[in-house]
Amino acid sequence: MHLITIVLGYILDLLLGDPYSFPHPVRFIGRLIRFTEKQIRKKARSSRMLKIGGGLLWLVTAGTTFLVVYFMTKLSKVHPALYIVVNSTLIYTTLATKCLKDEAVKIYKTLCSGSLEDSRKQLSYIVGRDTNNLTSKEITRATVETVAENTVDGIIAPLFYAFIGGAPLAFLYKAINTLDSMVGYKNEKYKDIGFVSAKIDDLANYVPARITSLFMMLASFIIGLNGLGSIKIAIRDRKNHKSPNCAYPEGSTAGALSVQLGGTNTYFGEKVYKPTIGDALREIENEDILRTNKLMYATSLVALILFTLTYSFIRYTLLH
Repeated sequence: MHLITIVLGYILDLLLGDPYSFPHPVRFIGRLIRFTEKQIRKKARSSRMLKIGGGLLWLVTAGTTFLVVYFMTKLSKVHPALYIVVNSTLIYTTLATKCLKDEAVKIYKTLCSGSLEDSRKQLSYIVGRDTNNLTSKEITRATVETVAENTVDGIIAPLFYAFIGGAPLAFLYKAINTLDSMVGYKNEKYKDIGFVSAKIDDLANYVPARITSLFMMLASFIIGLNGLGSIKIAIRDRKNHKSPNCAYPEGSTAGALSVQLGGTNTYFGEKVYKPTIGDALREIENEDILRTNKLMYATSLVALILFTLTYSFIRYTLLH
């Protein structure tokens, strides 16, 4: 049943995505983070106390999320059908394949319509960088980078942890990732209170980022992109990022598309230099957004198949 719930959750995500009217669990995680952060900031004033408070913020958020989902799965075991429904739904909400695709397509359509203002606004919904002055090509690059990065934390990592520990571990990962996306910045406001969250997110994504890169390489060959380029750039430029993980999926994607990613961006009014990733064998174009979406879908399917085969082999080996 464990395997069935994961496959059903994956399919539900492809079919339904994240409806705006749906009370997504990540929203509740976000509210818990904001509430807890506010309480900590009332008491912690020094840099040291904010770092300690950031550790407490992590424990409260991650611990609460894990325990709530753990008890939900335990209670659902009163009946096999209920267990399948509850766990499939929970796992579905940790995945973001269709949502990522839909948001990227919205940006693609506004770019094709020639409306830079609409494109910048649409992009601002899915990135942390300032979008007000971006050119058309910079918007395309940012979209490609975001889809590549989020293939890890929006799809492959939740699947990876779901196969290991079911919905509770997948949700623990989502709490870790949500903490990083909300407080894991290195600016003046968050560098102390978000220190623990940022470091643990790096750790949680260490393996998923690297296997995502491998899956992207394989997927590139399958869908007719530059598979050899994907391998070359992922290996060569794997350290061209301040994050220890982001350059892996971005490198595989840049190589697969034969374009260059990375470079300087502005976050909360501060310019952040990033090394370039990939070779500019051609100019990036709007259609690269659609190609990246295709690569994301193919990568997710490769991951599901290989995770399923690995899980089945390990289970068979342990039982025999």
